[in-house]
Amino acid sequence: MNGQKKRIMLSLVYVNIFVVFLGISLVIPVLPTIMNELHVSGTVVGYLTAAFALTQLIVSPFAGKAADKFGRKKLIVVGLFIFGFSELLFGLGKTIEVLFASRILGGISGAFIMPAVTAFIADITTVDTRPKALGYMSAAINTGFIIGPGIGGFLAEIGTRVPFFTAAVIGILVAISSLLLLKEPSNQDQDQENESANEAKTSSKSMLAPAFLIAFGVIFVASFGLAAFESFFSLYVDHKFAFSPSDIAIAITGGAIVGTICQILLFAPLTKSMGEINIVRISLALSAILVYAMTLVSSYWVIMIVTFTVFVGFDLIRPAVTTFLSRHAGDNQGFVGGMNSFFTSLANVFGPIIGGSLFDIDINYPYYFSALVIVIGFIIAMLFWKEPRLKLSENEAASGK
Repeated sequence: MNGQKKRIMLSLVYVNIFVVFLGISLVIPVLPTIMNELHVSGTVVGYLTAAFALTQLIVSPFAGKAADKFGRKKLIVVGLFIFGFSELLFGLGKTIEVLFASRILGGISGAFIMPAVTAFIADITTVDTRPKALGYMSAAINTGFIIGPGIGGFLAEIGTRVPFFTAAVIGILVAISSLLLLKEPSNQDQDQENESANEAKTSSKSMLAPAFLIAFGVIFVASFGLAAFESFFSLYVDHKFAFSPSDIAIAITGGAIVGTICQILLFAPLTKSMGEINIVRISLALSAILVYAMTLVSSYWVIMIVTFTVFVGFDLIRPAVTTFLSRHAGDNQGFVGGMNSFFTSLANVFGPIIGGSLFDIDINYPYYFSALVIVIGFIIAMLFWKEPRLKLSENEAASGK
C-alpha cells in the first residue's frame, strides 16, 4: 500500500470513528430525561453503564485476537452494524430490560471496533508517525463529541427518542461505507522502520511482563476514576444545577473543543519532548484537581470553564497510553488493543456501579471518589511506571554497547 492509499485509508478510519462517537454523543443530552421518564435511580444508571462495560470487558480480549487473525476490516464493519442496531433498540426501548439489552449489544460493538481501529492505524503507520496518527484518532473521537451533543439537543426538541434513531441510521450508513471502501492492510504494509527485529518478535506473553502490567494498571485506575466522573456528569449537572439538555450539550461541546485543540496542537510535540509516561503523569494530576473542583463551583460560567478544561487531561491520557503500548507491541497490535480495551472496560464496570451507589447517598460523593482514584493512578505512574528495560537493552545492542 503506497503513501497516498495509506492516507486515504487513515482518513476513512478517522471518519468512521468520528461518526460512531458522533452517534454516541447525540444521546448524551437526553439521557437524564429518559432516566426521569423511567424513574430510574443513580444506582440503576450505574448498572446500565456497567452492562456496556462488562460486555466490552468480556469480549475485548477475544476481539483483539480476532482482529489479528481475521483482519481489522471485518471486526470494524461487524461492530458498526451492531452499534447501529443497539442504538435503534435503545430508542425503541420502553422498559429497563430493553435498555440493558441495548447496552450489552453496544458493549459488543465497542469491543469489536476500538481494538481493530487501533490495530489498523498501527499497521499502516511507522513508529515516528504513529503518535500523530493516534492523536488524530483521539481528535476524531473528540470532534464527534463536539458536534454530537449540539445536534442531539436540537433533535431532542423534536422528540426524546429521535437522537437514538439518528445514531442508529448513522451507524448503519458508516458500516456500509466501511464495507465498500475500507481496504484491509496486509502485514507487508508495515514499514520496516516500524519495528526492530526484536520488537517484531514480541509475544503475547512478553506483553504481560511487569513493565506492561503497570501500564495496564494505570489504564485501569485512570479509567476507573474517569468512569465514575463521566457516567454521572449529565445527571450531576441536571440534579445539582438544573442544567437543561442544551446546557449539557454546551458543556460537553466546549470540553470536547478544548480537548481536540490540545490533542491536535500539543500531543505530538509533547510526546517527542517528554514521552508518553510523563504526559500521563501530568494529565492525571490535572484531572484530579479539576474533578475535585467540580464539587466546589456554583456559578454557571465557572461550571462551564471547569467543564471545558476537565476533559483535557483525560483526552491526553488515552492517546498517550495507546501510543506507548503500540510502540512496544511488535506484531501483536490487535492483542494489545484488546488488552487496552479489557482493562478500560474492567474499570468501566466497577466505576459506574460504585459511583451510582455513592450518587444516591450524596450527589458529590462520586466526584470525591473519582478524584481519589485518579490520585492513586498518579502515584502509581510516578513511582512504578518506567520505560521497559527491554527497549533500553535493544538500543544499547544497536549502538554496540
